[in-house]
Amino acid sequence: MEPRGKAQWRQSVLTERANVSEHIRREESAALARHAMAAITPDTTVCAYVPTRTEPGSTALLDALASLADRVLLPITGEPGPLSWVQYTGVDALRPASFGLREPVGQVLPPATVALAHTVFVPALAVDLRGTRLGRGAGYYDRTLGLFSPTTRLVAIVRDSELVEHLPADPHDIPMGWALTPGAGLTRLNR
Repeated sequence: MEPRGKAQWRQSVLTERANVSEHIRREESAALARHAMAAITPDTTVCAYVPTRTEPGSTALLDALASLADRVLLPITGEPGPLSWVQYTGVDALRPASFGLREPVGQVLPPATVALAHTVFVPALAVDLRGTRLGRGAGYYDRTLGLFSPTTRLVAIVRDSELVEHLPADPHDIPMGWALTPGAGLTRLNR
């Protein structure tokens, strides 16, 4: 069998996600929120993101993180390049943004702010056991991940079926150290 490229992986995962029932999404989102609490150290800075309708997780995960972390930073879209960040202050402070996303309203912090983060929850379509992350291909996170401290815990959030044996990797890919899934919780990845 010929190995799949990134485009084939993306299409496969997006198709599978589109077919997940709302009931399963809610159950998985609740499990991710519970598991995320074990992934962070209290009173630290955490970076996360607002999941789209088909991505694993929900704003309940953000609220859970905010109840324990000193601050939760969320990315905002802009020109291609490293992401800028805004502190999450609650669901009511989210607004519609580019690419069908929701983003926080508030003081925009420069990309280098993420160097202060202890834990970063990264969106992913899939992640493999080596830590290779498959994103959507726009490169926003690829341009940002290099700004984190070497001690920052990088956690890809995926559904259980999206933690896979092997994904294609490019030289610029920065490996994730952890995966967070609804069933297995926080899983250490080989680096």
